[in-house]
Amino acid sequence: MKVSQTNSFKRAVKKFKKNEKKALDEAVKQIIDDPKIGEQKSGDLRHVWVYKYKLKVMLYLLAYSYDVEEITLLAVGFHENFYRDLKKI
Repeated sequence: MKVSQTNSFKRAVKKFKKNEKKALDEAVKQIIDDPKIGEQKSGDLRHVWVYKYKLKVMLYLLAYSYDVEEITLLAVGFHENFYRDLKKI
């Protein structure tokens, strides 16, 4: 299965520290294994799935969309303004 990234996702990951990137890689591997692991959103974001994972005490949200051939990583970050920013993508 092909995995692609949006530019906003790439910019967010650039700011991550080494341990944050490692946790993100594990989350992406889990999504590749089972794309329905996340929670499908409704309304304006019905095509988006969000997978939540923790690193120490911080909760991260990873937004993605998928079809049979490709998973597109849309955004990653904290809950604050996450969905508002996701609607702009």
